[in-house]
Amino acid sequence: MTALTNKSFYENELDGKRVLVTGGTKGGIGEAIVKRLTHAGATVITTARKTPDEMKMSDLFIQADISTPDGTTKIVTDILERFGGVDILVNNVGGSSAPTGGVLAQSDSDWQFAFETNLFAAVRLDRGLLPPMLKQGYGVIVHVSSIQRRFPGENTMAYSAAKAALTNYSKGLATELAPKGIRVNTVAPGFTETKAAEELMMRMAENLGTDYDGARQNLMDSLGGIPIGRTARPEEVAELVAFLVSDRSSYIIGAEHTIDGGIIRTI
Repeated sequence: MTALTNKSFYENELDGKRVLVTGGTKGGIGEAIVKRLTHAGATVITTARKTPDEMKMSDLFIQADISTPDGTTKIVTDILERFGGVDILVNNVGGSSAPTGGVLAQSDSDWQFAFETNLFAAVRLDRGLLPPMLKQGYGVIVHVSSIQRRFPGENTMAYSAAKAALTNYSKGLATELAPKGIRVNTVAPGFTETKAAEELMMRMAENLGTDYDGARQNLMDSLGGIPIGRTARPEEVAELVAFLVSDRSSYIIGAEHTIDGGIIRTI
């Protein structure tokens, strides 16, 4: 059995750990991370702009718009008051809503939103939740970046630039915090078949006059192909994150971990 199916595999390695995973709903990478870390015994808090029906009665969910200073302040205040802080922080929220049409179609607000969501949200949460980690001399931070930081597309320049900044910031933060007992790493997923990706491919299929599989292949081809021959599953990214937040990776600091099926071919 694999780590994804064997219930005894590292089942209790995060017992007693307080964890925040941002953007842990809607069938994406964040939700898979929440499930994986909960399975490992952690108390996992998550966030989203809107409260899903299944989370309305949960005391482990915080409704907030993480792309705004008020949203991150709400999250930090709530966590400090109720939990006293976290031991593990996974900054997973990210994405792009920029219009198609290239650089001239993208306004200042499009660029600002990309940086608020993909960079500043992580910076603000790190800053707000670091003091308790520093006091206890222990903590783990994982920033979810993207392989697109290495090859920006015509309509994802702002997103790619923000993710590149996130990776750069993470490296500096890791160097500063390592002597204080806090580890920082980044994870850079490739094309992952989340609910949002499925919706995108359905729209593409309609626009291209093809089926879902045809749209998926079109996207894979646009990335230059995926050597492994398929997209990633959110659970596979979650397994990498689970390793990085565990003591099994205690000597891994300031590293970016690409999980893309071989899309990035450069060294």
